[in-house]
Amino acid sequence: MLRIILTTALLVVSGLMPALAQNNWELRTEKEGIKVYSCEVPGSKIKAIKVTGEFEATPAQLAAVVMDVNTATDWVDHLKSSVLIKRVSANELYYYAEVSLPWPATNRDFVAHLTATQNPDTKVVVVEGPAVPGYMPEKKGLVRINNSIGKWVITPVGPDRVRVEYSLHVDPAGSLPSWLVNMFATDAPLQIFRHLRTELQKPDYKINYLTSSDN
Repeated sequence: MLRIILTTALLVVSGLMPALAQNNWELRTEKEGIKVYSCEVPGSKIKAIKVTGEFEATPAQLAAVVMDVNTATDWVDHLKSSVLIKRVSANELYYYAEVSLPWPATNRDFVAHLTATQNPDTKVVVVEGPAVPGYMPEKKGLVRINNSIGKWVITPVGPDRVRVEYSLHVDPAGSLPSWLVNMFATDAPLQIFRHLRTELQKPDYKINYLTSSDN
């Protein structure tokens, strides 16, 4: 069963990654050094988003925040809950999360597979988190997201300073009003990066995270 789940997840990622790598991103908003972009995705009514910004941190410190799923509700807007399901290693895990949506929309939930890798030469850290369909039973009263891919690219640009690029495409399943889709395409990503700056100041993240490097 697990092999089938992982194969399905791989197919989802393979289909969405070209969309996240394309160059026809359109700038939607720019505030406080944070830029939010969107682009069309072939075969989908929902646009992909990309957010960029710089932070006072090392790649390992930024990765530590992203991989700390039990505290994700502190800085990810509209995230009602986030719970670790299985930790495979220091740099790989599965987690369950519920997204809170305003009425009349129904809350969404998903299971994601997070992996963090670092290039030993460039020190660039990549964290990928595709949704994993079928990993746990669906819950009554929630709409399960099965098709989603998120990717963090954390690039050092100076001593204790990184440039972060986060790209995401989600099939939210079911219908959502256009105003809600637009909110999640602009306001939510901006707030996430704002809160991420605050989260990085916590003492728990003033340590190195990745086991492959001290940077």
